[in-house]
Amino acid sequence: MSSKITKVALAGATGNLGPAILEQLLVAGFQVTVLTRARTEGNAPSLPLPAAVRVAQVDYDSLDSLISVLRGQDAVVSTIASAALAKQLLLVEAAAKAGVRRFIPSEFGSNTLNPKSALLPVFADKVAVQKALQEKAAQPGGLTYTIVLNGPFLDWGIQVGFVLDVGRRHATLYDGGDGVFSTSTLLTVGRAVAGVLRKPEETKNRPVYVHDTATTLRALYEKGKKATPGEPWTDEVVRVDDELAKGWAELKKERPDPVKFAMKFIHAAIWGEGYGAHFERTDNELLGIKKLTEEEVQAIVSRYA
Repeated sequence: MSSKITKVALAGATGNLGPAILEQLLVAGFQVTVLTRARTEGNAPSLPLPAAVRVAQVDYDSLDSLISVLRGQDAVVSTIASAALAKQLLLVEAAAKAGVRRFIPSEFGSNTLNPKSALLPVFADKVAVQKALQEKAAQPGGLTYTIVLNGPFLDWGIQVGFVLDVGRRHATLYDGGDGVFSTSTLLTVGRAVAGVLRKPEETKNRPVYVHDTATTLRALYEKGKKATPGEPWTDEVVRVDDELAKGWAELKKERPDPVKFAMKFIHAAIWGEGYGAHFERTDNELLGIKKLTEEEVQAIVSRYA
């Protein structure tokens, strides 16, 4: 049997990341089937997708439905949103039973392979999916996997004010803002996924690490000021330990609010010491990804100024 991957099922073609991955899968020449949630009343609304893309409605709570749709697919790429990550467990089971050869789970962020990060409760569903994939991969001739780790989204993170709030001319400097972290644009994540599927043997049953740049919040802050000459900025220093304390305190409540604790743990994973956020070794070369120059990073910051 050829190890070449040609047919790819994409679970989650909308949201922030899905369209970028879909675009790069098509650019790379893959035959893509987009999975959409089946509607109980009427027809599912059509997605603005290229004519070459097949759309298949699926019930993510039905193993039989998932198997039926995935049969004949070479790979599954999941960009399922954070709130529904646990549903990937059934998707993994279905992929294995349908004979899919490669599964790329919805990771695309912090270094959840780092032991310290893996213990953060916000990543519990991702860790559970990793374990399920490892169990399937241990079976002879079974489902294989690749975990794509790329740090926070650089362009999206600046656009919405998560990494640097250019719109409000404000910088939040976690632990002073001098910690180095890896970060990637949405386009690069899409290219990384396509690169993994083009090289299935080299990326089999392991994580791949990619980034456009390794930078600091303070360096991005300086780029923000450069992009807005003469305009006043504000900044604040936030201790990661304080963020963690607030997150754990919220979790101890009878009805913890994810809005009040989830991002605090994610902040720690990106900007806390020892969470593996700086990828000192990457798979950029293997996957054909070039790092951004300082001028190119500046252009991204300036785009949203």
